Amino acid sequence: MVPFEALKMARERSLDLVEISPNAVPPVCKIQDYGKFLYEKDKSDRAARKKQKVITIKEVKFSVTVDEHDYQTKKNQAVRFLGDGDKVKASLRFKGRQMAHRDLGYKIINRLILDIGEAGTVEFMPRMEGTTLHAILAPSKKAEPLPKKPASAPASTESLAAKV
Repeated sequence: MVPFEALKMARERSLDLVEISPNAVPPVCKIQDYGKFLYEKDKSDRAARKKQKVITIKEVKFSVTVDEHDYQTKKNQAVRFLGDGDKVKASLRFKGRQMAHRDLGYKIINRLILDIGEAGTVEFMPRMEGTTLHAILAPSKKAEPLPKKPASAPASTESLAAKV
């Protein structure tokens, strides 16, 4: 329909001509109240925002001289963060003469990546930024957080008694 005729029809009904899809060929328009259109659009935008998941980045910091127990603790933290659905930034800061031994830092970060295994995937491989070595890990698709089931102890004992 010619835009002039559509505008004329809209004015006869005391409504507005609202452009729904400007990129379509030809553009799609609707005859309706413009205020109602804005209200419905805002409502659908709010619903879309409510459904989206906000991903936060948690950081786990290492040093070149990290002890085994400290490494295990921080690795377990990283696995827990990934299990919760958060991204993990593993960073290792070099101090002073440690910059001469960057290979030790790469070994620690690569060991972390291997130890995490299926809990996460590498989003950014280890790279140097100034005196800091960074790697970013994202949660794997398989390791989605599972909803916790309420424990019902009496029901489980009854089912065991019925089987015996």
